[in-house]
Amino acid sequence: MDIDISKVNFDEKGLVPVIVQEENGQVLMLAYMNEESLKKTVETGYTWFWSRSRQELWNKGATSGEFQKVHDLYYDCDGDTLLVIVEQMGGGACHTGTYSCFSGRKLAEFKVEEDNEAENPSADIISELYDVIKDRQANPKEGSYTNYLFDKGQDKILKKVGEEAVETIIAGKGNDEKEIIYEMGDLWYHCLVMLAYYNIKPEQIFAELYNRHNGGNYHKFTGKTGIRPKD
Repeated sequence: MDIDISKVNFDEKGLVPVIVQEENGQVLMLAYMNEESLKKTVETGYTWFWSRSRQELWNKGATSGEFQKVHDLYYDCDGDTLLVIVEQMGGGACHTGTYSCFSGRKLAEFKVEEDNEAENPSADIISELYDVIKDRQANPKEGSYTNYLFDKGQDKILKKVGEEAVETIIAGKGNDEKEIIYEMGDLWYHCLVMLAYYNIKPEQIFAELYNRHNGGNYHKFTGKTGIRPKD
């Protein structure tokens, strides 16, 4: 793949800052590229950067296994910043073990006067909650229920998913809207813990649902309904 390097405005050191972001909008990290690492990124389809501290090229994931598969590459209006849209593979993007280099590192919180988020919560909360769960997995905190589940392991996590599913069914049979919402919240949370345990991202579930909705032939699903054929 050929790219027009002239569109990139490298600084006096031959570097350009690069924002690495997942397709769901989650910002993962900030790094730097020179011309060589940019070309290797384009040629291989995986991120390569220039280490300012080590003064050498480095392939993200070469030692950790946490590679970043590139989906799109953009330059900004001045050409002095790049945006790389990736699929984060393996664990987290940060060398400290967190999913994002910005996870759990809030410097300040500003109150928004007209905030309708509580009244109209976004589906983004699924990805945000998953990020918190993955962060707990990588950085355990004493007294954390999430860490309790991970410590107990697979059987405990699966048992809780089953228990919450049963409680959701009972709430449904009781025709109690508030109970259904409450129990479904518990179920979804434990399902996210289960996904995190198996290192499956919510976006993979979204992709599965999208594929079924659009009539794709995915795995063993057939037709436009996404219903498994009977054995």
